[in-house]
Amino acid sequence: MSLVRSSTIYDVAEHAQVSIATVSRVLNSPEHVNVRTRAKVQAAIKELNFVPRAEASARARKSACRIGVLAPFFTYPSFVQRLRGVAEALSDSQYELLIYNIDTSARRDLYLSHLPITRRLDGLVVMALPFATRYIDQLQAYGLATVTIEVPDSSLSSVIIDDEIGGQMAAGYFIELGHRRCGFIGDSEVPDYAIHTSDRRLAGYRRALADAGIDLPAQYLGLAPHGLDAARQLALRMFAQPHPPTAIFSPSDTQAIGVLRAARELGLQVPQDVAIIGFDDIEVADFIGLTTIRQPLNESGRVAVDLLLARLRDRERPPQIVQLPLTLVRRETA
Repeated sequence: MSLVRSSTIYDVAEHAQVSIATVSRVLNSPEHVNVRTRAKVQAAIKELNFVPRAEASARARKSACRIGVLAPFFTYPSFVQRLRGVAEALSDSQYELLIYNIDTSARRDLYLSHLPITRRLDGLVVMALPFATRYIDQLQAYGLATVTIEVPDSSLSSVIIDDEIGGQMAAGYFIELGHRRCGFIGDSEVPDYAIHTSDRRLAGYRRALADAGIDLPAQYLGLAPHGLDAARQLALRMFAQPHPPTAIFSPSDTQAIGVLRAARELGLQVPQDVAIIGFDDIEVADFIGLTTIRQPLNESGRVAVDLLLARLRDRERPPQIVQLPLTLVRRETA
């Protein structure tokens, strides 16, 4: 009986027609290799089913004992709370947590194509990052268990919320309070590697207002790049109108805090002159008395890890989509 020889780094280099040093850079520092060369090497690795020696040992032990998280907007409070949920869920496990900060679509694609090949992770959580189907195929072909948050796909387990319902909840509460002049301050642009939650929350908000016979005119719609001060500037201009809105919904607590800051600068009474609702329920929202649409941020991270660990225990487990509930948290601003 003849034994099949395992592929080596020399085989990969020969197949891709590059040097051994280049293959090594693709495995260890792929961001330092140009896209075309990196693609050639990765294709050779896939065709030859090559496993790096150090990772082959981990594979033989059936575990690298590492869980990775791909996360954009690493400094946003909502993402920090989600990551805390992931860390808490892994705290008593055998797994080490590795976090990969995503700030461009190229970096997202680099990790999605690179991590399955190297076998350095047992599982992966992809947080609020849409990506092409070809990467799902590659994740599955290499057996890297993956769970997504806020990016549902029938092939993968996912944790989601309904952003449009969140917008409807904010509008419904304003309507209940008797407001007719309702505004919105949200995101004008979103990086191509991120999801468009602001647009979805606006769609639900606008629909609920329209169902109640309330228009959302252009002068009550403010859009700017995400940030506290950008929201503050929009609110200052909106409040300067002859008939400003008496209620404003923002699709994040950060933006709602900017609106609140503008109202206080102008001496407006909140909620008597203007009611304000945010979205997320980050920790500071309770401290400042911000009314908000709460999404269970910590829980979304914990549930994602639970789904991932369940998948690692049972590779035949079918994908599962878990939708977490949203809650209107009534505080001082509305």
